Amino acid sequence: MRAPKGKYAWTVTVGEKGQIVIPKQARDVFGIQPGDTLILLGDEKRGIAIPPKQSFAAFTKRIFEEGEQ
Repeated sequence: MRAPKGKYAWTVTVGEKGQIVIPKQARDVFGIQPGDTLILLGDEKRGIAIPPKQSFAAFTKRIFEEGEQ
């Protein structure tokens, strides 16, 4: 079964220190570079998400704009 266009699934292994390695294909698709800061979101019912870094920038911009009102 092929994934729908633009949809991906990868597996990762959690190391002893709780670290994961983001697969190369995922880093390439989402433009993740060494030194980038990522945001990790968690929901006990829905799971963990790591949104693209562009979402993080838009999210923080929205937070700061709402604070100015």
